[in-house]
Amino acid sequence: MITLSGVSKRYGRGAGATVVADNISARFRGGRSIALLGCNGAGKSSLLRIIAGTMDPDQGRVETSGRVSWPIGITGSFHGDLSGRQNIRFLARVYGVDAASMVDAVESFAQIGRHLRQPVKTYSAGMKARLAFGCAMAIPFDTYLVDEVTSVGDAGFKERSKTLFLDRMQRAGAIVVSHTLPLLREICDEAVVLSQGRITHYLDVEAAIDHHLSLIRNRPNPHHA
Repeated sequence: MITLSGVSKRYGRGAGATVVADNISARFRGGRSIALLGCNGAGKSSLLRIIAGTMDPDQGRVETSGRVSWPIGITGSFHGDLSGRQNIRFLARVYGVDAASMVDAVESFAQIGRHLRQPVKTYSAGMKARLAFGCAMAIPFDTYLVDEVTSVGDAGFKERSKTLFLDRMQRAGAIVVSHTLPLLREICDEAVVLSQGRITHYLDVEAAIDHHLSLIRNRPNPHHA
């Protein structure tokens, strides 16, 4: 269970401020896969970081039950000078997971071969995505926060990511940000739409997608202003 109580967050001041959250109060049930939709710049990634506790809101509080992942993004949160294996072992120690088993699991999933022994700063975005997703799925979180990572890479990586994610969803929940709407239709049970700092919660994913697409269609075009 994740509960947001009066959460507010904005960047900047005055008319040019970007509002991420405007007094949001919401409850996300455990064990559900929830799509987080919104136009570019709406603040989806920032909201994930607030839920994860890696960013503080200006006001309000977030309460979580169970273990919540870090926001699993394309680049991941790795130490660039350490190798992939060293980063895996570090995360294993932090989260109390057997290091050898986690290295084996991530190595099998990521399929980046000898690069796993090289510094992460030498990795391509796709390799970092493989490492980030593999690391997160190797840790038994109660809620996974996923930010676009399943939308990168080749078809094989996407299919492996989806299969592994669906397996984890048998015993966990997730909040998923992705521009790949067919993927959200397939893996999510419900959805929220973030717009102008407010969220609208839908138990019907298709209804949420319709709302999201209408926001995109009606969004002002700055080139025609």
